[in-house]
Parts: sequence; structure tokens; C-alpha cells
Amino acid sequence: MSKQDLPLVRSGGCCTPISVAALDEATATEGAAVFKALSDPIRLRLMSIIASAGEEVCVCDITPHFNVSGPTISHHLRVLREAGLVDCERRGTWVYYWPLPDRLQWVSSLLSVPEAAALVH
Repeated sequence: MSKQDLPLVRSGGCCTPISVAALDEATATEGAAVFKALSDPIRLRLMSIIASAGEEVCVCDITPHFNVSGPTISHHLRVLREAGLVDCERRGTWVYYWPLPDRLQWVSSLLSVPEAAALVH
């Protein structure tokens, strides 16, 4: 089984920050899939466009921000969707995307540094 074929197990709620405790194998695999999805500049820009829209955004409004083809944008959006960062709904010929706040909070909590730990060098 290749790394790309690993199933993504989405845990509910927040996780223990990596600054507090070592990750178990499942959480590390899940986190790696999310970070891999965000590690591409196009996907990171797509995520920022969708997350900063304040509501759902049509793919027709996203595509003009990039100098790549529509199918390439669709591929990158699919990767973000499979990582659980965004969701979408088709309406007629257009697809609308929105961020999944719980997933973004999960990523944020994974990387958070408790205040007391921030004081220790």
C-alpha cells in the first residue's frame, strides 16, 4: 500500500498538542495527510481563499486567481476535500466550497503551544 492509499481516519474534536505529548500512530498519520494537502502552494492559496471568504465560494470565483487549468484546480480542491479541510456541493454546473472549521481547529490545536511551554526555552 502506498502512502497515498492510506485511509484517512478523522478523529473528532481536538487533539493533544505535539508540544504536550507525542502523537500516536493514527493521529500522526492523520496529521501528515492534512499537512501534505496543505504543503502545495496552490492548495494553500485555495485554502486561504475559501477560508477567508466568510461563506461558501463558487469554483467560478476561485479559478481566476490562478494561472492553471480548471482540471488542475479541481484536482487540488479534491485533495483538500479528501483531507477533510473543505466540503462542497454541486449546484447545476457550479460547485460551491466552504471550509470545515472543526478541521481547521484540529490543525490549530495540534500545533498549539500552551502558554507555560512558551516561556521554556
